[in-house]
Amino acid sequence: MGKTRKYVYLFGNKKADGNGAMKALLGGKGANLAEMTRIGLPVPPGFTITT
Repeated sequence: MGKTRKYVYLFGNKKADGNGAMKALLGGKGANLAEMTRIGLPVPPGFTITT
């Protein structure tokens, strides 16, 4: 079987699939929301979809 590509990155509840270094993949807003979640700032749970 081939490698599966991830399209949905979750963030919230002090956990995030992405981080601030992933701007090329998640876009500026998605990467910053993930990074703010990772450092413990209050961010509503959500997700970023890549293309």
